[in-house]
Amino acid sequence: MIVITAPTGNIGRPLLSRLLESAPAAGEELRVIVRDPARLPDAARGRVEVVTGSHGDAEVLDRAFAGADAVFWLVPPDASLAPYDGFSGFTHPAVKALAAHGVGHVVGVSALGRGTPLADRAGLVTASLAVDDLIAGSGVAYRALANPSFFENLLEESDSIRDQGVFTDVVDADRKAPLVATADIAAVAAGLLLDRSWTGIGDVPVLGPEDLSPNDLARIMTAQLGRPVRYERRPLDELFTTLVGYGLNEAFVQGIVDMKRAKDEGLDAGVARTPDTASPTGFAQWCARTLKPAVLA
Repeated sequence: MIVITAPTGNIGRPLLSRLLESAPAAGEELRVIVRDPARLPDAARGRVEVVTGSHGDAEVLDRAFAGADAVFWLVPPDASLAPYDGFSGFTHPAVKALAAHGVGHVVGVSALGRGTPLADRAGLVTASLAVDDLIAGSGVAYRALANPSFFENLLEESDSIRDQGVFTDVVDADRKAPLVATADIAAVAAGLLLDRSWTGIGDVPVLGPEDLSPNDLARIMTAQLGRPVRYERRPLDELFTTLVGYGLNEAFVQGIVDMKRAKDEGLDAGVARTPDTASPTGFAQWCARTLKPAVLA
């Protein structure tokens, strides 16, 4: 029995799709925890056991983890709380439930940066690494998917790219860093959940096929979209003011700012890309398949 949290999100949805294809042949049953079962894909209906509720709720977890052999764990960011409260606070009930039900294996969504000088001042990333430590201390075999920023973050810029030909961030325009498609993260998670011959605690970096700078992204988007796209760098203090103006918790916003600053200082550069850490989806391919339809919609 494999339990999937956040099965309707950017990673959980492609993960569920992959497991629906491959889990039956492996003799695995699937169970999902979801707030709104109506958001599950049609292909999942009647083929997965559904536990309705939040995976931050102890009672929900008690039902979901009963009889489970493996869990996919993803903490949804809560912009109303400080980062530690939002990440570790959400995970504490899971740690108790994993031990209570003897779950053997957990695969979690985490971030790059562990072991670097920036790890303890990287905002949301620091909070994510603390979650890894919590789960690792529960006695399960644990693999943390250590990810850079996602291609999918650019979908939030679709309107600006379409209307002004501009996307923004706070990092240097020529700062090259790894980027990854969430479908590639899902593929790695599926492999770990289905083949549980691994033991102990470890990170599994998922780095995409190449490092890219914002200027590289602009060049590739221009070619793929057939229209000029350029990058504009925003000051960190402007980002903070804008997000607080949207009503987000100030400590959470500071966590975003600290994460962005750390990334601009090389947080994601600490792991070498090898055949084991690279993933296949290139940015041009992702643009053609995902960004272009969103921009032209």
